[in-house]
Amino acid sequence: MSPTVQQMREGQLALEAPLFSGLPGDIEVSFEFFPPKTEKMGETLWQSVETLKPLGPRFASVTYGAGGTTRERTHQQVVRIQNEAGIPAAAHLTCVGASREEVDEVASHYWAEGIRHIVALRGDAPDGSGKYTPHPGGYGNAVELIAGLKQVADFEISVAAYPEVHPDSPDAQADIDNLKAKFDAGATRAITQFFFNTRCFFDFRDRAAAAGIKGEIVPGIMPVISFAAVQRMSGLCGTAIPGWMEGLFEGLDERPEARQLVSATIAAELCRRLYAGGVRQFHFYTLNRAELSYAICHMLGMRPKGDAA
Repeated sequence: MSPTVQQMREGQLALEAPLFSGLPGDIEVSFEFFPPKTEKMGETLWQSVETLKPLGPRFASVTYGAGGTTRERTHQQVVRIQNEAGIPAAAHLTCVGASREEVDEVASHYWAEGIRHIVALRGDAPDGSGKYTPHPGGYGNAVELIAGLKQVADFEISVAAYPEVHPDSPDAQADIDNLKAKFDAGATRAITQFFFNTRCFFDFRDRAAAAGIKGEIVPGIMPVISFAAVQRMSGLCGTAIPGWMEGLFEGLDERPEARQLVSATIAAELCRRLYAGGVRQFHFYTLNRAELSYAICHMLGMRPKGDAA
């Protein structure tokens, strides 16, 4: 069945039946966490890992603070996720605040610990607001970092992609060119910045294919835990917030359970539209909270696998 016919069939099903009825669960998912700052946050993180583990994720990644500020905590969680939870783990690495030798040493340490997957990112200025400046003697950008990591070991490498243009890019074509350079340097897949407009993702995917990019481009999904927080993050990364979204979250600041239901509905509908367009891989920015991501995966037809079923 051709992709166009499949999309038409999916569209017809969506009109004739409940939006999520009958989905076979033929998707693959991955989850992103951040290293906890306190013991209590560590407990929340691990509860989230345990909740999502039965879904059989392809991998779970752990973020890395600017300038290496969370280096040890990232390392601890990555190793624990892989060794204790049995989920293939991916460690984020950036170019910020470290020489090439220091980055290579961190990567070598991960390889020695059995970590075979790196999320390679240029990174942003440590203060979150200034202009990015390469570290003297460090990797200048993600393309250089990928090439360097491949010299250290044969890592699987995921990279970032920006359907709505990276804030530092001069234009959309420069973003596509940079993404192709990342794949040419050895990247395995690209994970997009979060977005709320499916058309921008499909347009980006089409432009990437036209540029000769053959690797996976996986949509990054951000369930809205706090609308104010999403507004702040969107301002930093250039993601457009639809005009209708603020109205849906209005009045829910003091009603977290209701807000969670609204958030799950919005994100699940986004994923359903992506699914209708042929997407079968999703990456969830969990913010260390599992229930929203679990609910969305369930609505997309996923069920616990193996012994967890």
